Amino acid sequence: MICQECGKKQATLHFTKILNGEKTEFHICETCAREKGELIPGTPNGFSIHNLLSGLLDFEPSSHNASASKIQPTRCEHCGLTYSQFSKVGRFGCSECYKHFTEKLDPLFKRVHGNIVHTGKVPKRSGGLIQYKREIDSLKKELLVRIEKEEFEQAAKIRDQIRELERKISEA
Repeated sequence: MICQECGKKQATLHFTKILNGEKTEFHICETCAREKGELIPGTPNGFSIHNLLSGLLDFEPSSHNASASKIQPTRCEHCGLTYSQFSKVGRFGCSECYKHFTEKLDPLFKRVHGNIVHTGKVPKRSGGLIQYKREIDSLKKELLVRIEKEEFEQAAKIRDQIRELERKISEA
């Protein structure tokens, strides 16, 4: 792909900017990027993934601030790493750090991934049962919402869908 600025060199940097829901892609060469003042990964003044993580790790939900600081240890008992050291480095010192910093990590994972439980992808060929189970879980959540809203006719339809999926699982 050719640079969109100079139209001569090969574009080596590809940026995607999303402003107010509008996605704009830029494909530019390193020279044009330097001239425009864009941050270039891998250069001394460039943007790194650690900068991104540090910004995310500083996030603390206001509702948990007081309780998290009292309950949550500031240092891993196993390796001695502090949470502030982790936020600067972007890497834990040992596997025990996950346990010691759980309360601070859960809101971060929820913010970044939308959930604190990893669900992964389901293979299209062999993931039929998993897909059915996920759909059942989703329908059960929707069923509870419909019952709370007293939309019993919709709830009954969802209940029937759940039963049908459970029947398919038992036959497989």
